[in-house]
Amino acid sequence: MTPESVDFHFDPMCPFAYQTSLWIREVRRSTDLRIDWRFFSLEEINRIEGKKHPWERPWSYGWSLMRIGALLRRHDMDALDRWYAVIGRELHELAGKPHDPDTARQILERLGFSGSLLDEAMADKSTHDEVRADHERVVKAGGFGVPTLFFPDGSPLFGPVLIDPPTGDKATRLWELVTGMLEFPHVYELQRLKAPADADKISTVLKPYVRGRDWVSMNRGEVVDMSALEESAR
Repeated sequence: MTPESVDFHFDPMCPFAYQTSLWIREVRRSTDLRIDWRFFSLEEINRIEGKKHPWERPWSYGWSLMRIGALLRRHDMDALDRWYAVIGRELHELAGKPHDPDTARQILERLGFSGSLLDEAMADKSTHDEVRADHERVVKAGGFGVPTLFFPDGSPLFGPVLIDPPTGDKATRLWELVTGMLEFPHVYELQRLKAPADADKISTVLKPYVRGRDWVSMNRGEVVDMSALEESAR
């Protein structure tokens, strides 16, 4: 049977998790799916030896934002849902900087929350614990990135990774294909090859993210070469 709920692990800084979140929201519109938003830190999983953990820094882009998200989730999941939609659009579509504290405050106020909620989240050390617990759940399952989905039976899947989130019936069809993987627990990987034309399409979608970010992209401790994309984003 198609699952009625899913835990969607995301890092607000990840452009691919954001694209997949648009799709899963579309699935929710067409079904009775319940989305429970969970966290994962690309800063931590890609941390270089000798560099501070994100929870050891006064402010740490995605990690600090997720601490705000953790506090919102305590109010209710809908608050986190609405917040992630707005900060995701700010960075990944508008090339804004939701990871800047001033912008983060403005977004909270735009959503009807007090800007002081940011200070409350930073002062509450237990928000570190909530983000770390979600992060470690993915790591213990063998995960390394987002989007990662956990289903009610505990089965995790990485993906789908996409750049053009389908809508309507196509969104539901993709959901059926993804959840169909649950029937085959020992099928571990199926990947589409990427030709130069695919790389061009990906570059186009990621341009706002490249303009808005204030960090070097990493992948499992190695710098990702995005020089061509950065040049085209200027």
